[in-house]
Amino acid sequence: MPDHSTVENLFGCYLLYCRNERYKGQTYIGFTNNPTRRIRQHNNGTKAGGAYRTSNKGPWDMVLMIHGFPTKISALRFEWAWQHPKKSRRLHHLPGKRSSEKKFEYCFRVVCEMLRTAPWERLPLTIRWLKQEYQLDFPVGREPPTHMPMAYGVVFNKKVKPAERIETNSQPQQAATSDSDLPSLSISSTCQRCAVCVKKLRPDANTISCLAPTCNMKSHVICLASNFLKYTKESDSQQILPVEGKCPRCKIEVLWGDLIRHKQGCYQDIQVEENTGSSEDDVWQRS
Repeated sequence: MPDHSTVENLFGCYLLYCRNERYKGQTYIGFTNNPTRRIRQHNNGTKAGGAYRTSNKGPWDMVLMIHGFPTKISALRFEWAWQHPKKSRRLHHLPGKRSSEKKFEYCFRVVCEMLRTAPWERLPLTIRWLKQEYQLDFPVGREPPTHMPMAYGVVFNKKVKPAERIETNSQPQQAATSDSDLPSLSISSTCQRCAVCVKKLRPDANTISCLAPTCNMKSHVICLASNFLKYTKESDSQQILPVEGKCPRCKIEVLWGDLIRHKQGCYQDIQVEENTGSSEDDVWQRS
């Protein structure tokens, strides 16, 4: 198993465990986009930028992190609910801490429930044990959704700039495959059409594109979300946010959250990786 990973635009919520004999077993939940710097701040006190609750109680270990949030705001909302499960309206059903339960076990039980609760259950989150000696097993029947992978080791942030808008007067690339459910379109050099509703894409339209470097699929965000929901088990539900689906043009299966991260500038080096001879599995592996 790798001992470190790099994630583009990392937004993570973490759990600390206190190793100080006087305060051993105490926990702290926080948010960071730089885990290495943040644990150093906690262990060096408030003067170094650490939290008041952790100051002068170290050493602390950062043992668990949930990352993969599409925005900083979504991660901060997760952090607040994890810190205040009794106040969160989404976690009212969760029993409080039992007298026989250690604080660390309780924090883990809370996050187990959060990962199975809307809206977090639909995000492309990764569950990362930064220190495996603290790892706990998910209770039977309370396992996270199958699209949330388990990872191990230190994680580093790679900041990326938002993807540049593709001008509508640019010539689209050749599609990766001609096998498409869409009607054959004659796309002029002055416009591009939504791959779902086939209407012209306005310059100010809220659009989304495929992750595959050889696919020129582009559509309205709402159209593609509806398309993903139409061909999943969620078609008869009230959900408006899909989990995953197939590109309507090249047919690859992708997580909705990864498409949003791609829209924000992540995964722009997939083309480079493919050109360097990486296998298809390597190219599409998500950190």
